[in-house]
Amino acid sequence: MTLAERAEAARLRRVFEMAGAQPVDCAILQPAETLLDLYGEDIRARAYVTSDPVRGEVMLRPDFTVPVVQMHMTDGAEPARYTYAGEIFRRQEDHPERASEYMQVGYEVFDGANPAAADAEVFAVIAETLAGLGLRAVTGDIGILTAAVAGLDTSERRRAALMRHLWRPRRFRALLDRFAGRSPVPPTRAALLAADDPMAAAGPMIGLRSESEIAARIEALRADAAEGPLAEGQLALIDAVLSVRETCPHALEHLRDIAVDLPSLVPAVERFEERCIALEARGVDVTRLAFEASFGRTSMEYYDGFVFGLVADARPDLPPVATGGRYDALTRQLGSGGAIPAVGGVIRPGLVLALGGGAS
Repeated sequence: MTLAERAEAARLRRVFEMAGAQPVDCAILQPAETLLDLYGEDIRARAYVTSDPVRGEVMLRPDFTVPVVQMHMTDGAEPARYTYAGEIFRRQEDHPERASEYMQVGYEVFDGANPAAADAEVFAVIAETLAGLGLRAVTGDIGILTAAVAGLDTSERRRAALMRHLWRPRRFRALLDRFAGRSPVPPTRAALLAADDPMAAAGPMIGLRSESEIAARIEALRADAAEGPLAEGQLALIDAVLSVRETCPHALEHLRDIAVDLPSLVPAVERFEERCIALEARGVDVTRLAFEASFGRTSMEYYDGFVFGLVADARPDLPPVATGGRYDALTRQLGSGGAIPAVGGVIRPGLVLALGGGAS
């Protein structure tokens, strides 16, 4: 880590302190067993995990948000604002040209009084901090996608499968096509489901699944096959939601139209409208702010509402300079029954410097 990057990280943290955030720190070594599952498949695959003789399985810190939430849910009081700066560590097999260790500076808000205002605050503070770098802002809302899936006229098993793979667009699409009967059942699976005793020709048991777990999975597949295809109209509604990609006011109107046929969207669309009003109150020009319904589906799986990113279109080789989102469910998971609406975002100071920004 260069001295310039550390200096820029310190400058950004001071900016967030001036916005009212309390500086905090988190240990570089984090308990993997209790926290790793909270990050989702992508970060689990990219985390550096090792074994400690005393602490058991540990990982190099892949992110600050989860340990900050854990800290707040143990000792914090609402409302609260936190900022931090430090290294995080993620494997980069898909992008070997990118650093696996880099600095991150964050701004997190725990406040349930007005979630829309908190969303707008985090976005506006980060966007204002990066003004002048020529970045393009894009927003999304994972809550709208989950509301759309929750409203499908299908079995709970199918809804749960789609929810589980919402952050894996290819797998999500494959499931939709299978549930709608657009893709054929693989011959090997069809033969397995048709057999009176699917285990009759099985060889010796290998792997980690027990015979009862395999039998339960076969029964689940049979139940799914017996359910019949998802109606084309239902599939069209999901496709309509996923295709929304407009400025915020136009996206809001488009989603209202879809909600006429998919009423489960109404509460999430109303939250979107409240956020637009709050963003305007913070001086954000929402008439030019992009909204993409699919945005955020390949980021942290703990996001469950508003998501955003600021990207440098002139440097397509760079990842987003800043990202963030709402993670209310995460506070429930780490709160031992309690929950606090929370939202936050991070800036990568190394990318700020790469774009010619930062302290002079």
